[in-house]
Amino acid sequence: MFAASAKSRSHWLPFIVAATFFMEYLDTTIIATALPQMARDFDVGPNELSLGMTAYMLTLAVFIPVSGWVADRIGSRTVFGAAIVVFTLASVLCGLSGSVFEFTAARILQGVGGAMMVPVGRLIVVRNTSKDKLMQAISTITWPAIVAPVVGPSIGGFITTYASWHWIFLMNVPFGIAALTAVIAIVPNERGGNRRPLDLPGFVLSGAALTSLLYGTELASHMEANLLVALSFVLGGLALGVTAYRHALGRTYPLLDFSTLKVPTFSVTVITGSATRIGIEAVPYLLPLMFQIGFGLSAFRSGLLLLASALGNLGMKMFTTRIIRRYGFRRVAVTNVTIAALFVFACSLLAPSTPLPWILLTLFIYGLARSLQFSTLATLAYADIGEAQKSAASTLWSVAQQMTIGMGIAFGALALRVAAYFRGAGAMTPEAHFVLADFHWAFAMAGVLTLLTVLGYRGLARNAGSNLGGGTRQAGSGVAR
Repeated sequence: MFAASAKSRSHWLPFIVAATFFMEYLDTTIIATALPQMARDFDVGPNELSLGMTAYMLTLAVFIPVSGWVADRIGSRTVFGAAIVVFTLASVLCGLSGSVFEFTAARILQGVGGAMMVPVGRLIVVRNTSKDKLMQAISTITWPAIVAPVVGPSIGGFITTYASWHWIFLMNVPFGIAALTAVIAIVPNERGGNRRPLDLPGFVLSGAALTSLLYGTELASHMEANLLVALSFVLGGLALGVTAYRHALGRTYPLLDFSTLKVPTFSVTVITGSATRIGIEAVPYLLPLMFQIGFGLSAFRSGLLLLASALGNLGMKMFTTRIIRRYGFRRVAVTNVTIAALFVFACSLLAPSTPLPWILLTLFIYGLARSLQFSTLATLAYADIGEAQKSAASTLWSVAQQMTIGMGIAFGALALRVAAYFRGAGAMTPEAHFVLADFHWAFAMAGVLTLLTVLGYRGLARNAGSNLGGGTRQAGSGVAR
């Protein structure tokens, strides 16, 4: 009876965690479309309201590193359930906010919940899934991060146009209640084997490093911001990051355990994979701007075009496990990142005169490649991670993923400014003064960055991830189910 119960639990865990991930990622991506309407209600400018988005991101940066320690100390189900409660209640407070101060305070609280929810949820799945089922489980929990940034603008535009911005946050309530009920019923309350002391200096150093780095990249994404100021924050964050790294090497129980980077498969997914994600994540930022500024389309029509990419992201989920099992992680990573880079380049060829079917096909294939690459990286990360390192690996992976989301947007914004500068428009060109050629050059830069990462994947062993089932099906033996 217990075995059957454990088997049923491992089957449902990825879906429960994926639902909470989707709630958070969707909330993060759709809020940008609501800022103008919220600013009017609060009687402030949109730039003032962006403080709430920045506060949320910086809260994540501070608290994600400590999430693994808290889960090991208190119990994964307790922390995961509490995170859902905090995130849901904070969502209600966001929807009821009547001022910038109230909204910012609610977003900080929401950030605390989100910082615990994502890494701890991933840890729960990794700990309770056997190696032969891990590929499918990771594929399930990664789809929210892949799909939400693409469908978010469309959903946000629809809600703010036909309802009100309050529903962006209030719709989290039924999701939160359902998720919490499932967590109480199904999720086991596991603790780490060792009661590690809290590395307080590591917490301060890592929090300061990530805050400085993410604030600098966020600042760089604002067209009116001073690039030198943004660069100083980025450099300061890197310097603090080096200090945090050296501190961790001298600790018996570091908050961020960088020894996991000695595992080749994990190292490639964190280091090379981060560069890949920065190049690919620049596209969802650049595309709606190009469609609106370069093509002259409305925000809603721009969002509808992006649904082609969302369909590609969703469509690939049915085939990801089969493809990896047939061809192996190394071959898939090398081939697919090349395809992704080519279709990021293809975005630089789009123009108002481009036939609609070609635009949709380009975005669809980009979505396919994006989904496959991100799922491949997320699964391969845990291929050779031992039980004792799973908590540290989950935390470090979450830190890298959070950083690259912001850095992808910043890279896209910086590429636009560089293109405008060399066109002779000046480094401080505001958004409205960009021309179509600037976007074409920005896509080309993102494509180059993405293509360069193929060198890192070529360094993988040919049998990398074979213990998860990667490459176990030969071309003539059928596909995996």
